[in-house]
Amino acid sequence: MNKFPLWKNLLVLVVLVLGMLFALPNLFPEDPAVQIAARDDSALDSAELARVREILAGETLEYRSATLRDGRISVRFDSVDDQLRAADTVRAILNPRTQDYVVALVLAPRLPAWVRTLGLQPMSLGLDLRGGVHFLFEVDMDAAIDQVLRRYQEGISVMLRDERIPRRVRVDGEQVVVTVNSEEDAQRAEALLRRMDDPLQIRRAPDGERPALYLTLSEDQVQERRDFAIQQNTITLRNRVNELGVAEPLVARQGADRIVVQLPGVQDPRQAEVVLGATATLEFRLVDTENDPIEAARRGRAPINTELYYERSGAPVLLSRDIIVTGDQLTNASSGFSEGRPAVFVNLDSQGARRMLQTTQANLGRPMAVLFIEERRNLVEQDGELVEVSETIREVISVATIQGVFSSRFQITGLATTEARDLALLLRAGALAAPIFKVEERTIGPSLGQDNIDRGMQAVVLGFALVVIFMIAYYRVFGLVANLALLTNVVLVVALLSLLQASLTLPGIAGIVLTVGMAVDANVLIFERIREELRNGNSPQAAIAAGYDKAFSSIADANITTLIAAVVLFTFGTGPIKGFAVTLSLGIITSMFTAIIGTRAVINLIYGGRRVQRLSIGGSMVHAPG
Repeated sequence: MNKFPLWKNLLVLVVLVLGMLFALPNLFPEDPAVQIAARDDSALDSAELARVREILAGETLEYRSATLRDGRISVRFDSVDDQLRAADTVRAILNPRTQDYVVALVLAPRLPAWVRTLGLQPMSLGLDLRGGVHFLFEVDMDAAIDQVLRRYQEGISVMLRDERIPRRVRVDGEQVVVTVNSEEDAQRAEALLRRMDDPLQIRRAPDGERPALYLTLSEDQVQERRDFAIQQNTITLRNRVNELGVAEPLVARQGADRIVVQLPGVQDPRQAEVVLGATATLEFRLVDTENDPIEAARRGRAPINTELYYERSGAPVLLSRDIIVTGDQLTNASSGFSEGRPAVFVNLDSQGARRMLQTTQANLGRPMAVLFIEERRNLVEQDGELVEVSETIREVISVATIQGVFSSRFQITGLATTEARDLALLLRAGALAAPIFKVEERTIGPSLGQDNIDRGMQAVVLGFALVVIFMIAYYRVFGLVANLALLTNVVLVVALLSLLQASLTLPGIAGIVLTVGMAVDANVLIFERIREELRNGNSPQAAIAAGYDKAFSSIADANITTLIAAVVLFTFGTGPIKGFAVTLSLGIITSMFTAIIGTRAVINLIYGGRRVQRLSIGGSMVHAPG
């Protein structure tokens, strides 16, 4: 008799039950919803839920339900229009002064309470299925290297000044040039530079009539800086996306110098582009009150140890070259109002706070300025062609007199309300390590995303139906069992996508369609081997056992090689290719299980444990003694 071990039957049953359980949430429809959470990740309470309900009632906005779960408020609506209106209203009323709440647009599935209690979730949908905005940014690696060199320039100048070595330090291309007055000064300077924590490569050569040191980065330092720039920019963009309150975003490195950002549910790319692409940072400097800024602007040259900048009104300002605090030393920033004027409230880290404390103690009554720095890339016409040119914008956004001693907490005024809000968001999310520039933008509407889902489902259903018809017509009862395994295979793929929370994309649907076709390949090999065994005169039970045993190696070899290809696609591919690779890999794993173990368990339930004279497997009905 052709018997199957009990543990294998139980394994099939357990996998089937678990697969159906994890795939179950995908059967429930989704509601457009607004999710409200505290920016500091603290749990919201019933009082805040009641306030949200009052806001919606006051604006006569109808909603399906408003609930509090896991410290977050979720309000469901019947239409996307109501969802968008409610989000704008709640955001405006809850965050009039400080940005204490994150208001996000989400799609909330209508899951029963017992499903939510088990922690089950539907699979997430990619940008091409849900709709939203896709950005591809390129990191300016040359600017990243230039920033490093300018930091070295500033540090070297301060170090040589402390040692009382007359010098002129400048950045020239990809090197820092240190010019001194004498050979003795050159030797002293070189000895100091070689003792730096991360020394540069040093070359001695004259700069005109005076000796000079030429410092360059090594290849390892250049590569390390480039890797840091793109890694830090990826982290910063991810922080900025989180500040935008977008549900299920994707921020990932692509290639050597690019970052892809996908924002599901965002239909207006303007605000997202402004926030993501901005390279804003700040510098706090003392204002030079001893020299005339108007005279410096007329001459086009600033006095020694000062730099000439302009306020937004166009008025010139002379600032000290010494930087008190930079935007990198900010730990938090929020927008609000101070004495009726928009303001940005700033917190500094310990090092910045100590430096600010020392500066304010020593300079009471002197003005201090906030210098806003932003990198932009503009299209300009050169020789009849449009080319992109990088531009650094530096402007003084605030000048205020130091009226008291402060350190870690202070405020910036002189901004418009929207400027204060956006600046606080950028500072809170962190400054970019290098400028980034948009090279691609795509907006996918929710209707197009739904159309992609409908077409993808049609492809899956049509492919599944054609395979079902063929297998039943050609393999009879065995074909029916293969179709059952095929359906189980699709359920298991959906269950794994839901369990792993891997995003399903349009190429991912193509991977499922391909899996539907590949899943029956194993059964075709097995069934043809069973037919061959019957033609050789073996009994039905022996033919079944031999068919599964002898076809296993061929099935394993074919699927393993395909799985290796899928892993390679996932490792080196971009977003759409990764989506295809994920569903293909999961489909291969589940099809191996359903085709080899699942179908044999069902076949043995039908034919095992008894004497069989014939098998309904298509072709000629072979009679055998069993």
